[in-house]
Amino acid sequence: MLHARHRLLALALFLTLGQLFGCSSYVDLPAGTVKEVVDSPVVEQEAVEVAPLRRETEGSREYRVGPGDSLFINVNGRAELGSPQLTGNTKVVGSRVDGNGNIRLPLVGTVPVAGLTLSEIQTNLEQVFALYLNDPWVVVEVAEFKSQGVNLLGQFRVPGTYYMDRSYSLLEGLALGGGLLDTANLRSARLIRGQQTLPVDIYHLLRDGAGEQNVLLQAGDTIFVPDDRNQNVFVFGAVKKTGPVPMPNGQLNLVQALASAGLDETGGNQRFVRIIRSLSATRGQLLVLDLKKTLEGDSLPFPLVEGDIVYLPRSAVGNWNQAIQEILPSLQAISAVLQPFVQIKFLTEE
Repeated sequence: MLHARHRLLALALFLTLGQLFGCSSYVDLPAGTVKEVVDSPVVEQEAVEVAPLRRETEGSREYRVGPGDSLFINVNGRAELGSPQLTGNTKVVGSRVDGNGNIRLPLVGTVPVAGLTLSEIQTNLEQVFALYLNDPWVVVEVAEFKSQGVNLLGQFRVPGTYYMDRSYSLLEGLALGGGLLDTANLRSARLIRGQQTLPVDIYHLLRDGAGEQNVLLQAGDTIFVPDDRNQNVFVFGAVKKTGPVPMPNGQLNLVQALASAGLDETGGNQRFVRIIRSLSATRGQLLVLDLKKTLEGDSLPFPLVEGDIVYLPRSAVGNWNQAIQEILPSLQAISAVLQPFVQIKFLTEE
């Protein structure tokens, strides 16, 4: 049987429901009514996963030179044949790799180097200089790494762009930013390559040591870890105001979210509400709730979690495929702020 706190909660709920749905549809319980909460509003629940990104082998980690790098090249120990240096300064300027992937050296001119390892560049240069020198020897080193950048955004202690001196793993990339702040939201953290969020579970990697999630980074990758102080759910369908609904102190239930969005004057299928829930970047849930159970006091208000997508259908929805098709345009319009699981599963998966 409900104790005093639950009776107060139920009374507040019914007051909210009266404003939200109108007294003609739902009759408030008589004052002093005590009901036993024995049921859950969840009538359907389906676990959904996306295939994780395949982890590359360690053998592919040798550094390959790219535009922006600076190479120090020593040919037969003769300064006039190799890379330039600053006079009176111990810093090596080196030969900068241009946008076309080439360097320029005295005597031999333009030499392509982009995409090659240091040993491959050394072999090529020895062959080129052999046209001018007898049995030349060449030493190639990287004076400055500036082509393999990784962007760390969000709740890092030292966010910014860092340049790799080899192929880094995801864990090594995360460490570049000096660690994460206490406000880091790991469940919403994501690895972005190009314009696409990758199916990599950073939360599972850091919390559970899931080595299969420790993928190799590529130049241009972005690791984004959002702030857990800015939490929202998203409400769509038969409501007046679609889009994000803030979660004060990370707390919000389903009725509060619907009340904040406001029902559309044309109404909707007010009984069954669908929720897409993200558990991580690769795992989620599809939930169907019977709102009538909450309205009639048979269940407590259903608590939402950050990133939940709440859909109040305008008419009866047959299955999840139909529901997703109806909500897809709304998701595409705000794709940048959605949870990574939703982006991967519903906006990029073929």
